[in-house]
Amino acid sequence: MLAEELRKRYGDAYALDGFNLAVREGTVCALLGPNGAGKTTSVRIMSTLLRADGGRARVAGFDVAKQAAEVRYRIGLAGQEPAVDEILTGRENLRTWGRLYHLGARTAAARADELLEQFGLTEAADKRIKHYSGGMRRRLDLAASFILAPEVLFLDEPTTGLDPRNRSEVWHAVRTLVSTGSSVLLTTQYLEEADRLADQIAVIDRGRVVAEGTPDQLKSRVGGDQIDLVLRDAADLPVAEQVLTTATGKPAVVEKDARRLNAPVADRLGTLTEVMRRLEESGVEVEDIALRRPTLDEVFLSITGERTAA
Repeated sequence: MLAEELRKRYGDAYALDGFNLAVREGTVCALLGPNGAGKTTSVRIMSTLLRADGGRARVAGFDVAKQAAEVRYRIGLAGQEPAVDEILTGRENLRTWGRLYHLGARTAAARADELLEQFGLTEAADKRIKHYSGGMRRRLDLAASFILAPEVLFLDEPTTGLDPRNRSEVWHAVRTLVSTGSSVLLTTQYLEEADRLADQIAVIDRGRVVAEGTPDQLKSRVGGDQIDLVLRDAADLPVAEQVLTTATGKPAVVEKDARRLNAPVADRLGTLTEVMRRLEESGVEVEDIALRRPTLDEVFLSITGERTAA
């Protein structure tokens, strides 16, 4: 999957402004970015639902503008809104999708049964969609995008509205698909989802990719390990800030409302021991202390200047 200098303008505003992305076969790429950064627009262009104003893109080896029919036959797509027929049952929906993909009646029926079981919908298979909960509709919509085990699967915020158990089931289904050689491009507001699923993360801001790499590579951009402190009494924050800054040689970041401080650290255990000793000598009571890696939320904040929505 390849996008080169994609541009899309709405009026005077650019939704995409030189968007570049390359996704290897058999991998998961997560697109992260603030609301309005261009994530959904990029997915819609690469899945042939929208024409770019400039640039080009190839999916499964075909040009999305010149060979749209070839692209559509090789991809799956689950948008932000479930595309299911409320009049039909869950089983009928999946069988219909199978027939639309030119599967024989028996094959479509068998594939529908497999997906109903995989996405935990077997008991509700013969209920009409109007009686499904929002989460059940979402799972059925995702199941439909797996009908052909597509070469490339586009997932636009696939687990929004799902509980942790259902989200885990979707992650497992995505990983199973990728293990067969398929590629997945997903947009998500859940950083845990990107961390758990993605082989590659691309951060998009103002219509272009501004950072790219594995989760670990992006975390390394923010810094290495950090000492994270939570104090029992907020009044001790100035003393603890001085201790942490002196011990690490880096300015401590203070979150007053949370009684929290953190700072990057090179010598993990040595510095942690030194900080604890100095805090004890200063009479500062610590509620919690830990060594940790930077989070994707901190990566996102450092790159875009915004926190994620979720």
